[in-house]
Amino acid sequence: MAAVVWLALPAHLWPQDQAVPQADTSTIDADGTAHITRVVPVPATLSPEAQKYLANLPPLPPAPTLADHRANTDRDRMARTELARKLYPVDIHEQTLGGVRCDIIQPHEVAKGKRSLVLINVHGGGFNSDSGSLLEGVPIAYLSGITVVSVYYRLAPEFPFPAAVDDTEAVFKELMKTHKPAEIGLYGTSAGAILTGEVASRLRRDGLPLPGVLGIFSGTGDMSRAGDSAAFFTVRGLAGNLKPPGRAPLLSPYVGSTDPRDPVLSPMFADLRGFPPTLLVTSTRDVLLSGTVDFDRALLRAGVNAQLVVFDGLPHAFWYHLDLPETTEALNLMARFLGDHLAKR
Repeated sequence: MAAVVWLALPAHLWPQDQAVPQADTSTIDADGTAHITRVVPVPATLSPEAQKYLANLPPLPPAPTLADHRANTDRDRMARTELARKLYPVDIHEQTLGGVRCDIIQPHEVAKGKRSLVLINVHGGGFNSDSGSLLEGVPIAYLSGITVVSVYYRLAPEFPFPAAVDDTEAVFKELMKTHKPAEIGLYGTSAGAILTGEVASRLRRDGLPLPGVLGIFSGTGDMSRAGDSAAFFTVRGLAGNLKPPGRAPLLSPYVGSTDPRDPVLSPMFADLRGFPPTLLVTSTRDVLLSGTVDFDRALLRAGVNAQLVVFDGLPHAFWYHLDLPETTEALNLMARFLGDHLAKR
């Protein structure tokens, strides 16, 4: 049964005509539906910077038009990318690979043992915008010492599934002309994390070699249904109004007319045996916490070398916020895992 969950919000986010709850309440219906309020303090385990960040999260605005959403996302991404390039200096140039526009992000110095390695990054943004192409690629290139290819795949709703998979696969095939598959890694955040699993599943289905390592950073392997965390959190964690998840597929404009249990669209329904080493990263207030941990369990059941890291108290894709100590920790562990497992294969 679907759970209807009401979480206590900070006083400045609570509706003006309602009193802010000061204590927990919980009632459960006969069908298991829960009606809950919770007073949720900021975890003392977080850095002072992260505690301040959570205290100042603004409420989500009403849903904008697609054009406005893309404009807002572009503005935010550009500002964060400017900071990323100051913190993590790299060289960037544009190139077309397999007919797809990409950015090639290169460290100023590449260690001799890493010159043959390359990482493919597929950005987040709900499949309808670009929230992190260079923002995701620049720090990882700098910290890993490995060239990153950031893919500008086609976006929904104009280009629903499998357009993004087609584009990423085309880049992977082009790179295989100059690299061994085991020398190529693939990673992404949010929509890019979902796409990472989808591309690996497509390659497996078609009998093609798989990348040497995967990074699934706040994603899911099941587009047919929402997990428990979607009933608790928005993309900003506890901030903003929340609609209980329904029975429709996740990100319907991206799914389009495809069966949401298709084993490429939803790799949870695919044969995952033989997948490469995979790092999965999420956080306890991530709307895709359930999707990430469920996919990790599926990989473990298939015998995959999968490592799950869950940060405390932070919302979806918190590593986009470069001023948090937790972000520095997350980016370093991502870069280390991706680089180490490529170098070992």
